[in-house]
Amino acid sequence: MKTRKLGDGLEVSALGLGCMGMSWAYGPAPDKQAMFDLMAKAVDLGVTFFDTAEVYGPYVNEELVGEGLKPFRDKVVIATKFGFDIAPDEAGVARMRGVNSRPDNIRAVAEASLKRLGVEVIDLFYQHRVDPNVPIEDVAGTVRDLIAEGKVKHFGLSEAGAATIRKAQAVQPVAALQSEYSLWTRGIEAEVLPAIRELGIGLVPYSPLGRGFLTGAIKAGDGFGKDDFRSTLPRFQGEAIAKNQSLVEALVELAAEKGVTPAQLALAWLLAQGPDIAPIPGTTKVARLRENIGAVDVTLSAEDLARIAAAVPETEVEGARYAEAGLAMVGR
Repeated sequence: MKTRKLGDGLEVSALGLGCMGMSWAYGPAPDKQAMFDLMAKAVDLGVTFFDTAEVYGPYVNEELVGEGLKPFRDKVVIATKFGFDIAPDEAGVARMRGVNSRPDNIRAVAEASLKRLGVEVIDLFYQHRVDPNVPIEDVAGTVRDLIAEGKVKHFGLSEAGAATIRKAQAVQPVAALQSEYSLWTRGIEAEVLPAIRELGIGLVPYSPLGRGFLTGAIKAGDGFGKDDFRSTLPRFQGEAIAKNQSLVEALVELAAEKGVTPAQLALAWLLAQGPDIAPIPGTTKVARLRENIGAVDVTLSAEDLARIAAAVPETEVEGARYAEAGLAMVGR
């Protein structure tokens, strides 16, 4: 596995593993032991970068990742996130109620995440979403203090706008920005990507396969269960998903020409956008894990890259990537 450096020297595998779907968001949670085996296989195949968050579950994903990676702690980088307000509902079930990046909450989340992950230090601690009620300077300052105390190694931001990133960087160097970035989500290219490159900040694209759509495995009309959050996303509904299907079909044709899968082609395109990019595709299947990792060895010419980008133009993608409430929390 090739490696890449993010920001202030954080070295990670060129492809990481997004762990959210191992316990939350995409339907019923898979077998726990199977997910432990998957993480072990990922390490065996050279993956060193694993992504989780307190809000995934909430809490259960951090516990799963911590337990699964315990035998490999000295070989891996574990990233987690803070920034949501989580509290029990009337039935006592923990629910996300909005954003919360107050310094006291950041500290509380850090302590709780350390325990759930079973680690002595958090390798990469992202602000999950920008909190408009808390100055980003206060957020960065709090993480700076946690780094000084030896509880966190690196600071990250997620879905932040260029101005916010610059303000945070002035207080505490940012190692990585995690934002959605793929062939069908390229909004960061206009302002955010140039800004982080100017500042020397790495990029960690989440949903690099368009939440599975760019694999070609999801067809219009398939439908999603109520416990699969894609059922709430505009791009996956009605006429939108039917229109988007044609974009994926074009990608499938190009992949066949190259002798690779659509997923490998989409990931290879993303990796080719710069050496400061480390995508974190998620999966719960070893076969998909192997397939994704194969993208690291796919070589694309300038002509290939241009044809791929033209085949899936973002301007032709139908539907927003989040419902209105979710969109309100990105790009701040």
